[in-house]
Amino acid sequence: MFGSLGFTELILILVIVLIIFGAGKLPQLGEGIGKAIKGFKKSVHEADAIEAEAQAAQQQTAATPQQAIPAAPAPAAPVVEQHAATAQPASRG
Repeated sequence: MFGSLGFTELILILVIVLIIFGAGKLPQLGEGIGKAIKGFKKSVHEADAIEAEAQAAQQQTAATPQQAIPAAPAPAAPVVEQHAATAQPASRG
């Protein structure tokens, strides 16, 4: 697509951009385009890393045998609470 662009075409495009945006806005325009490209590359690499990590985790879970789930412990005997009103006072004597 861009292989057919020659030096004169690139100069013509640069002149048109210079006329449209002006000399003062070109550094800001270049900075914005650079940040956009950098952010795009970063997101592509992060997506690849996340995908590779997910595949590794999936392979790891497939390679390890499933462990038996331990049975729930038997319920303990019910605890009987003695309320203060029903408690018998200790005899003094």
